This record gives sequence, C-alpha cells and structure tokens, in this order.
Amino acid sequence: MNGGQDLGGMQGFGPLGLEADEPWFHAPWEKRVFAMAMAMGLTGTWNLDASRAARESLPPGEYLTSSYYRIWFRALERQVQQHGLVEAGELVAGAALAPPAPVARVLKAEEVGPLFARGFPSDRPVATPARFAPGDEVRAKVIHPAGHTRLPRYVRGRTGTVERVHGGFVFPDSNAAFAGEAPQWLYTVRFAAIELWGEDADPGLTVSVAAFESYLEPARRTAA
Repeated sequence: MNGGQDLGGMQGFGPLGLEADEPWFHAPWEKRVFAMAMAMGLTGTWNLDASRAARESLPPGEYLTSSYYRIWFRALERQVQQHGLVEAGELVAGAALAPPAPVARVLKAEEVGPLFARGFPSDRPVATPARFAPGDEVRAKVIHPAGHTRLPRYVRGRTGTVERVHGGFVFPDSNAAFAGEAPQWLYTVRFAAIELWGEDADPGLTVSVAAFESYLEPARRTAA
C-alpha cells in the first residue's frame, strides 16, 4: 500500500538522529511491546506479513509522529480487536472484562530461547524456474495496491539491473491477506540514483532493492 512508511526519496523530514552504541530498547515499555507482539504472533492468529501490514496501514499522520515501538503497539491493538481477542472497552480499562478468547498456541517462557535460536525461515520451493538472471535489465511495475506490498513506491516504473537471485520465498502481498504463502522468486535489483531521482541525484550512487518476481517485467520487450 502507499502509506506513511514509504518514504524513499521524500524530503523535509530533517537529519537522521544517529545514536552511538544505540541500545535495542530505550525504555522498559518497548521490551514489553516487543514481547507481546512476538507472543501474539506465535499464537498463529496472524502471520509476520499481516503484522507488517497492520503497522504500515496506520494513518500516515499517526505513523510519522510515532516512535518505532509506538507503531508496533498501535498495530497490535488493532490486530487483537480485529481478530476478536480483545474488546475496545478492555483496552480502555487495561484489564480483561470477559473470559479470554481461545488461541491455537500459547508461547511459554522456556520455549522462547530455542524458538528464536532456530529462527523463522521464509524460504520456500518454487515450481517454476526463475524468470530473470543476474545482469538482466528489468523494470519495476507501476502498481498501487490497496493491500500490503513490499515494492517501494519510488522504484515503480524505473529500470534496474538484477544483481542476485535469492531463491523462492513467501510472497508477502498474498500472505498478509491470508490468501496463502504463494512463494515466488526473490531478486536483488540495483537502480542508479539518477534513474530514481533525476539529474540532481549523485551519479555515483545506486540503490539495491529486494523485489519479488511479480513486481518485475523485462526492461526491453521482444518483438512478437
């Protein structure tokens, strides 16, 4: 979706506030939000891509004025309500007002370490061969989906070069909509800064983007 999170190429947001030796969390509540988001995600009620979609679908004004974990918290509030796990009145009260709704799985403390050590791989086999190879010139399609997408707005309609073929991975656009994993080939595509932002861009800069196969088309069409 074209939301507040898609900031590539936009100006006027001021300098980045880089922090030396930045900690993982700046306040205890951020740890709690992260833990709640992980625990709720592992109930199986939704998937990783649905969580990303929930965060990115926050109103742009709210998204752009919220801290990182505030965004996570607001998205989690939306998700638990949408899936019938919490009522709005319970969020206001800060306590359960009815018996808890059942979930498929409850993450226990002793499971956290081994689970995160194994990771959460999203690579999957794809039945068809890869359409593109390193060195191919491709164009990112011009799309404006109402749902989740991982194709940045600033590369749409632009031409780049395939740098790497990563293999098959869960397609986030489909997975976020609970329409199945629908794995696709994933590529790294390199775009020249001038191609993205015009002649005022630094001619020595390039931007590499992870792009799924359905986001791409050949840069040069062959004659029929």
